[in-house]
Amino acid sequence: MLQTPSQTVGPFFAYGLTARQYGYDFSSILDDLLIKPETEGERIYINGKIFDGNGLAIPDAMIELYQEDLLRLNNKQGFGRLGTGTSSDISFTFTTVKPQAIDGQAPNINVILFMRGSLRHLYTRLYFSDETEANQQDSLLNAIPEERRNTLIAYKKIVNGQVFYEFNITMQGEGETVFFDL
Repeated sequence: MLQTPSQTVGPFFAYGLTARQYGYDFSSILDDLLIKPETEGERIYINGKIFDGNGLAIPDAMIELYQEDLLRLNNKQGFGRLGTGTSSDISFTFTTVKPQAIDGQAPNINVILFMRGSLRHLYTRLYFSDETEANQQDSLLNAIPEERRNTLIAYKKIVNGQVFYEFNITMQGEGETVFFDL
């Protein structure tokens, strides 16, 4: 019996799932990005890096964002997928709109991570540093020990008049990002 991608370390992401980003001349299985040009709301950029246990940026991981408020409104919009290996600084940058609070949760975006050496995908969540009051009321965020909550916070900065939120993911060791079992 031959091995399947889920039985090997990979990665296979660039060719099959983020083809255009890596310069292949065909579309990926699902090329949707979080928003379309006509999507209403405050435009923001989410950028960051994924770090291994030695503090080195991982060049061939794939990150997916699911923005539930947009998915509920638009059916397809609200999903985005990028690899980390297309820039010299090994980072990702998503363009979206600032999410709204829904169902008593603070504004957030669900994050799924795929990478070499991990035979299953990892789930985490991104919260926003400028939503302090809503974050204090969020039951999932507050179920995490206080000293680890900062690993789920994207920190706001303004660059040339545009709003960026920096969200780095650390796979293990000091400052390890909180991951969830589903």
